[in-house]
Amino acid sequence: MLTAPDPGRLRLRTAARAVLGVALAVLLGALTGHTLTAVITGGLAALLALFTVTDATVRAQALTTALLPAAGFPVLALAAALHDRSLARDTAFLAVAVAGVYARRWGPRGHTLGVFAFMTFFVAQFLGTVPGELPGLCSAMLIGLLAASAVRFGLWCIERRQPPPVVPAPPAASGLARVTTRQAVQVAVAGALALTLGQLLSQERWYWAVGAAWWIFVNTASRGETLVRGFRRVAGTVTGIAAGLLVAVPAQGETIPTAVMAALCVFGIFYTAAVSYTWMMAFVTVLVSLLYGLLGALDGALLALRVAETGVGALCAAVAVVLVLPVTTHATTDAWIQQALRSVHRCTAEAAARLAGSAAADPAPRVAELETLLGRVRLSVTPLVHPLSPLRARKERARKVLALLDDCARELRGLASVAADPAASHDARLAAACRRVETAVHALVPPAQREPGRHTAGAPAAHPGAEAALAHLHALERALADLAAPLRASAVPA
Repeated sequence: MLTAPDPGRLRLRTAARAVLGVALAVLLGALTGHTLTAVITGGLAALLALFTVTDATVRAQALTTALLPAAGFPVLALAAALHDRSLARDTAFLAVAVAGVYARRWGPRGHTLGVFAFMTFFVAQFLGTVPGELPGLCSAMLIGLLAASAVRFGLWCIERRQPPPVVPAPPAASGLARVTTRQAVQVAVAGALALTLGQLLSQERWYWAVGAAWWIFVNTASRGETLVRGFRRVAGTVTGIAAGLLVAVPAQGETIPTAVMAALCVFGIFYTAAVSYTWMMAFVTVLVSLLYGLLGALDGALLALRVAETGVGALCAAVAVVLVLPVTTHATTDAWIQQALRSVHRCTAEAAARLAGSAAADPAPRVAELETLLGRVRLSVTPLVHPLSPLRARKERARKVLALLDDCARELRGLASVAADPAASHDARLAAACRRVETAVHALVPPAQREPGRHTAGAPAAHPGAEAALAHLHALERALADLAAPLRASAVPA
């Protein structure tokens, strides 16, 4: 949590901005005379808007944020209308949960709108929303979204100064082969089980189990990823409950201490989200405990119930992901590794073209794409390299693959920096080295997934920068050759 790299202090600035945006939403809600439950709704809406909107451009982010009321208001009205009709309410909640997962097939915007719709229904259960409260809750939600937008797109638009993030496309598929479709079915099963078992534990807080099961499927693509995420969610909840007993229970009903600690929790959620799901969940749990303290409903029994409901949700998610249309860790990992290898090829081709004198060629975006894909590979192999994994041989192979792919990325960063030097140019040795890299990539990628080469003619004489470029290309070639053994050894599905 504290030692993970933070290039450009992006996580720090994003977390600080989130505190500002949520605080502004809460302050405006209070100043406009809204009730405590409405103020909480507005603050949570601002938090979700700042946390879940991840489109590539600022314009797209603003449009997605503007669409959030269209996803939230109807769901909030539905939840309020069905608050005392348990069967219809449960059916509607499951339908919203499934739709929220299926919407991920339409990219970041679909994911954001699906999360917001699900969480709106969840918050309605959390606050016990009734129809008479709808006008106040809707206006508070709108104020929260406006406050978040004012901070994000006006006062502190961090994204405007950052290059657009590279979002890797998932492997192409259709029907039940598409991960989002399978997850929608899995969430339907996990949600139904969690709802049933959660109500056996508590008729009032059953939605915690459904929420735990649903969130475990977010940002996962395989059986192994989902199981690891469930374990981390339970671990984070237990850690957060312990912290809640120390800070939230003593502060119950005290507005200023609660507000300060809530701000710290918001900061912690955003600062740790990218590096530790366990710590993020710990901060979420403490924040929820503080909100229950404000509502006057916090005690030790409630915190213990939250742990139990979270455990039930994680168990239901595990059952669904193992028994219902499972996606193996091997299949998912192999697909992302193949994408990363093709990205290596594209990076090399762009660098070679730039060294040959093409002004239009630029390897830098390709290197950024590769870094993003490697992040996805690391997430995919997490179940194999987890300390509790009993598959030692596969753990070692996975670590070796990650290390070699990191070597490839390091050499390509160096190659890109050489290519960016105006004094660097091309000779025949560079063309030959690039062709050898292409051959090495083709040896690791199935023929149907290979991309055409981009050959360049070289001059016979050496030029400034050629020696450095050759060194990077030779190291890249060796790393790709070394990758062959662990990739072939892992061909048996996990």
